[in-house]
Amino acid sequence: MSEQKITAPSSSVGADAGQSNKYSDILADFGAEVKPFYDPFDDFDPNFLKTMSMPELYDRVFAVNPPIIDGFLYPGVYLFVGAPKVGKSFLMAQLAYHVSTGTPMWNYEIKPATVLYLALEDDYARLQSRFYRMFGTDSADNLHFSTVANSVNGGLENQLRGFIEAHKDTKLVIIDTLQKVREESKETYSYANDYQIIARLKSFAGAYGICLMLVHHTRKQQADDKFDMISGTNGLLGAADGAFVLHKEKRTANAAILEISGRDQQDQKLYLTRNQEKLTWELDRAETDLWKEPPEPLLEEISKIVTAESPQWEGSPTQLLSIIKTEIPVNSLTKRLNVNAGRLLNEYGVEYRSCRDHEGRKLKFQRHA
Repeated sequence: MSEQKITAPSSSVGADAGQSNKYSDILADFGAEVKPFYDPFDDFDPNFLKTMSMPELYDRVFAVNPPIIDGFLYPGVYLFVGAPKVGKSFLMAQLAYHVSTGTPMWNYEIKPATVLYLALEDDYARLQSRFYRMFGTDSADNLHFSTVANSVNGGLENQLRGFIEAHKDTKLVIIDTLQKVREESKETYSYANDYQIIARLKSFAGAYGICLMLVHHTRKQQADDKFDMISGTNGLLGAADGAFVLHKEKRTANAAILEISGRDQQDQKLYLTRNQEKLTWELDRAETDLWKEPPEPLLEEISKIVTAESPQWEGSPTQLLSIIKTEIPVNSLTKRLNVNAGRLLNEYGVEYRSCRDHEGRKLKFQRHA
């Protein structure tokens, strides 16, 4: 193949897309050109079917978007659904606060990031009262609120873009509620319309490597599958990356169940209890334990080479194999690294890149502080 074009680990967009400065210095050091994965097809006739062979697929390193909350919330567009007054906004407040402060929520560890909370059915006085009751006077400088926003067709994306470019470590945007940013029309609840609005927001979220959490309502009709209770057509869930459904057996009860389904995480069912004093949701138990990938010996070996004392390593696949203990055929080494690049970054804090020069294939590793 021709020289490899490697994507930056945060997103597949250019530098003007509001990426974190976390990776910019490293990219400069590596002398890399940031390219989206579809770059090889730019010169093809639009009538030609663009394909990629399996060896070509394995020979590429794709953009890595770290989870917002590992095992719970990932970049993309998610629906957060529940009946009116079931406690959705309180759980959104809790999520926003924990992500912005980086404090653990339930059994999940969280890295701090900037959060934008569009509380479009509230006012600032209500938000002040709610957050004070839930968290006291402890505050987070990187948690921002707005009670008014444009619709999707009226400039919402430009508003979000401006915020993200001013706050480059933004990872979570909560829109409470989806209905407040939708255009009213006769086809509001058509499958095509529902799919289109989510697909549009998904494209935006993907460009910036963020999570857009859309608060929405359930329909009145009951269903065995709680995800079938999402108000609107199946176009909403079909286009979204996942959904959270909060429901109660009895409206007056303090207990609730949170069901989670998505493309990037396994299905979960969490049993919650409302703290009467603080109005926060507390985890009682999870129906199943999260599955975790088994250790990957190759990544373990690389983490021993690329350390805080020696944060960079560069060399050929053969040179790497000569200093690690894991026995791997040289022709499969880069493929295994390409597939596991995201895991290497997320679990070990080591960025991996691959390129070719006149001497052949070069592997490059950089540890983040």
